[in-house]
Amino acid sequence: MGPGLAGKGSRAQAPLRLLASSPRAVARALQDAPPPLSDVTTHDVTKGEKMEAKVIQLIEPVSTCLSTPVHYMVCEAGFEIKEKHAINNFVSDSGEIFWSAITEHIHYGESGQSLEYINSVRSLGPVCESVHLHFQSLTMEQFEDQFLLWFQWTNCSEIFLEMLRTVKDPDVTAIALSLMKLTSCLERALGDVLLLIGKECPFLLRDLLASQELAKVFGQSVMDVLRVFIGSPDGLNLRNILWHGFASPQEIPVKYFSMLLFLTAGLGQLLKNYLLETQTSLVHRPYVPFNILEELHIFPDLNQELLSLAEELVMKSNIVLKNMVPFWITAVTSFRQSRFADCVILLLPQLESGLRLLFTRVNKCPSRLMTAESTSLYTTFDEILAKQLNNEEINQLPLLLGESAMEFLWDFLNHQEGPRVRDHMSHGESNLKNFPREIANSILAFSITLLYRFSTDDVGAIKSNTLLEPLMSCGNYYCSKFHPAAILKKQVVKCIRSITVWSDLPILPEEEVQEIARLGKDVDFPCIFVTADIFSQLQPYLPQTIRISGDPVNSLLTEKLLTELCSKHVCVLFCPRTVLEIIVVLHQITTQSHQVSSQVISTCETRYKQWVNKSLRSRQRNNYLRMRRSIIFLSPVLQLILILITLELMSIHTVCEKNASDYQQYLKFLKFILQYTENLVTYTKPEKNKWEETVTLTEKAMLKIKTFLGKQLALVQLAK
Repeated sequence: MGPGLAGKGSRAQAPLRLLASSPRAVARALQDAPPPLSDVTTHDVTKGEKMEAKVIQLIEPVSTCLSTPVHYMVCEAGFEIKEKHAINNFVSDSGEIFWSAITEHIHYGESGQSLEYINSVRSLGPVCESVHLHFQSLTMEQFEDQFLLWFQWTNCSEIFLEMLRTVKDPDVTAIALSLMKLTSCLERALGDVLLLIGKECPFLLRDLLASQELAKVFGQSVMDVLRVFIGSPDGLNLRNILWHGFASPQEIPVKYFSMLLFLTAGLGQLLKNYLLETQTSLVHRPYVPFNILEELHIFPDLNQELLSLAEELVMKSNIVLKNMVPFWITAVTSFRQSRFADCVILLLPQLESGLRLLFTRVNKCPSRLMTAESTSLYTTFDEILAKQLNNEEINQLPLLLGESAMEFLWDFLNHQEGPRVRDHMSHGESNLKNFPREIANSILAFSITLLYRFSTDDVGAIKSNTLLEPLMSCGNYYCSKFHPAAILKKQVVKCIRSITVWSDLPILPEEEVQEIARLGKDVDFPCIFVTADIFSQLQPYLPQTIRISGDPVNSLLTEKLLTELCSKHVCVLFCPRTVLEIIVVLHQITTQSHQVSSQVISTCETRYKQWVNKSLRSRQRNNYLRMRRSIIFLSPVLQLILILITLELMSIHTVCEKNASDYQQYLKFLKFILQYTENLVTYTKPEKNKWEETVTLTEKAMLKIKTFLGKQLALVQLAK
């Protein structure tokens, strides 16, 4: 949720990758998980509404979110020295940048190692002014002739060329928007450069700028110049104060934007020399795509009337600081103009700023509205959406927002399988030229619901507008799509649909049916009877309208059952570590089961074609017949496992009631099932065809499951 944007000392609360495939990855994920928390996952509507009214009354006007030292650093320090510099000291007529003339303005402590940020900003202030005036004097043609070549290393030179228009004619929000885009593209490009030498790119910008690899390519003094402008809370820290929604449009001096544009071109020149010397070429990493867009299109499409209502709400909402109003209005305008990346870049910091305002009021910590110093934590999404405050008291904001709003925010910002919009955009991992409308529509629509909820009393006309009702309904009933529990549900449904396909496999020739019948006379499948007993054990926990017998012909009935069960809500906010650990294992079992089904389908189809073409050898024919015969017992077994997994997920929070010994026993049981499905994957591979072993393996597994359920140890059996 943006740990790469946090200031020095911030808890880099990396998103939890729960769907790991290896034990080591699982262990790593669980190690990073938040500690177990008490159960505050339901939303008391009445209390929440009372809190909304109380919070709205508490909100007071705020003139700036920059603390006094940060405001001085950004708005004043670089203007104290009135010295003027000729531009030809820093750049030639052909556009060659003289780095030594810039780096001599960087100041260091007595040791010569530590940067003196404030003196460096003071000294660089006039240099920035000179560069800014020079850019303003250039025509677009002159700017392109001198600098286009040197922006190509960023892999988004068109975006940088557009930025001259911002320098020459900046509107109230253009500087901030362009700076956020510049720092995003620059970070991505610097990461590409680091990978020329290093093997792994740091996630945090400050670590990237401090890396030895970049110092080797560009020079340490050059990297120190960048650290003065971005990446350190001791410097101007322009990137962080903008992306976190602390700086208002009027607080960012345009000359700093011009200087960063200038420095980006200068880095391109240095990189060219390095590539020539080392005989290497720069490879750009592909952008991170936003997949499953249909799942990200949550709200109805925003039309012109809704966008006009949004502009009215911006002016009347208590979560919009007055000095931030231009950002909100420009975000809505950008959506109107189909500039979806610009819309989201502007919205995300303001959404964070508005939620931080609510967070500070409801938790009675007004000082946390301001930017933090280098020795303190920034109050970012990580802290705003957490369950507990730093003092371990309960964060009241989740109760105020409600479960649906929290699940939306976690889905879009934090969950590993979700879009993680802020992370991808702020780190330059998204293609800004082709940003999906679906995501912009969802984030803007969600923001409108918050503007509406926390608006002043004089918006009666707006509140009576029926156009807002569909948006509010979607917001009020949103359920997580990307929490590991939600991912598990989707995987279960996908798996049972795969198993259902078994009944549509090619019809066997008559002689094959007779052969299977003949072989079947000599083989008994006792596991079929055990499986039927287990279905009986689970029947009391299933909907009364559906009775499952374990008949492979009834896989459609099982699909209906699982679809119905997976549509039920499971609380996912702030899941304790034990819950997450169980979900990991359940997901792995489902994944292995799906792999078995896929292998059966693929092998059946291939072998059938070979049978018809008479290209199967005798041994392959026998293996094929054994496999077709084995489907008789394997289909209900896999259905049973999916039903058991789904029932356990529905009662997942019951695991918190188990003592340590019972928990370990339960986990051991699930890992036994996982081992069984992993063995099934191995035995059912086309090159293995161990169908006799599969029968023995399955019988043993079914007996163990039956015994465990007989002891009433499953979560669904313990749930009240």
